[in-house]
Amino acid sequence: MNTLVTDSERPAVFLLPGLGLSARAFDRLGDALGDTFDTVALDLPGFGDAPASSGTSVDDMVGHVIRAIRRHAPTHWILVGHSMGGKMATLVAARALAGERGVFGLAGVVLLAGSPPTPEPMDDDRRAEMISWAADGPLDAEAARTFVDGNVGAPLDAEADALVVADVRRSSPEAWTAWLERGSREDRSGDVGILPVPALIVAGGSDGDLGLEAQRSLNGPVYPRAEFLTLDGAGHLLMLERTDEVAEAIRRFWHDTAGTGPVVPADVARTMASGRTSSRTRGILAGRALADDPAYRPRVLDDVQLATLRAVADRTVPQPGESIDLAARLDTGLADGATDGWRNVALPTDVEAYRLALDALADFPSLDPDAQDARLAAVVDETFEPPTATLTAAQLALWFEDCRVDLVRLWLAHPATQALIGFDGFANGGDLVRIQGFLRLGADEKESWEPRMGSTR
Repeated sequence: MNTLVTDSERPAVFLLPGLGLSARAFDRLGDALGDTFDTVALDLPGFGDAPASSGTSVDDMVGHVIRAIRRHAPTHWILVGHSMGGKMATLVAARALAGERGVFGLAGVVLLAGSPPTPEPMDDDRRAEMISWAADGPLDAEAARTFVDGNVGAPLDAEADALVVADVRRSSPEAWTAWLERGSREDRSGDVGILPVPALIVAGGSDGDLGLEAQRSLNGPVYPRAEFLTLDGAGHLLMLERTDEVAEAIRRFWHDTAGTGPVVPADVARTMASGRTSSRTRGILAGRALADDPAYRPRVLDDVQLATLRAVADRTVPQPGESIDLAARLDTGLADGATDGWRNVALPTDVEAYRLALDALADFPSLDPDAQDARLAAVVDETFEPPTATLTAAQLALWFEDCRVDLVRLWLAHPATQALIGFDGFANGGDLVRIQGFLRLGADEKESWEPRMGSTR
């Protein structure tokens, strides 16, 4: 395993190689990403230096990755899965978002020609040929040469070519065959479902089986927030064929999408990851900690109404540092019916009340901050008369009361906010009875294990 972890406050990237490859296949990409991430490239069981004796099934490989994440205990991290490693990345992401113990902090997934959670498309004759290469032991030079040549858009440079050929030749025949006969054919879509995590899906323009069309049809439905990138002329070994382009795409993905928003401090994140927090609670917090979608499109509001709600949120719940898109989260909640469950009898349904109220405040984003504060004060005092026949002044005041509660509720629900205000009630008992709850309940008393509660950026 190649590890370059030096600073737990930096984001980490876990690099999962494809069939026949080792962690060394990520050496160049890891070096290119070192200015942004702590990089952890893994050998999967049966490849590189990881023995096949630890198990060669998909579940064995997923467990191997999860144990590595637990060892490094990153505060916030992304997964990069190449080919076979893409299936593992997706399954690990699903388990992290479901509340897997010890893996809190997932921020994004990058697939490089990633194998999907459904069966991987492959010609039957080619599959049979590749299985035959390992029938009598490790792959020979001719088989390795055929494999490499069939997976690149153009020949690799001599150093990279020699590395890949050597990796393929030292692959465990058991692991090689297990993936081709079973792992690549497994349908794990039921274990994965739909993942709301930010994702970058990269395809080679000359990749036959796992090119852009396959990525859109097989991995796209799993990641509704995915952005797609095609590297024209590249084959399947993207991190070696186009190292600089892949590194730049990952950095941009982090800075523009996955790494945006407030970060949960390390000590708090580790308490959330620990056995003192239940799996169900951890999964909920993991979803709330994901960065907001910068390209979010409203689901029940229109674009103007969402812009107005964002302006109202900025004045109602000012946020220090990186902010949460409370308006987008509120729109999503309205669309999903995830509200507080009641409404004032004087108001229409929640969705209709929001639409009418925001129409009445349509000019709000154009006002300067002092005028915005004055407008909201007038709404509370019932002295603001809506310019159109939407809601009465009294109804608008009632709506704003609900709106304030909704916005503050969403802000407080974010794990970074809980760290900011010193709340650690999420650790009120994990899945193990022997460490249930708090023991020190007096004023100003803290448990020895409670996080220090750092600030967020």
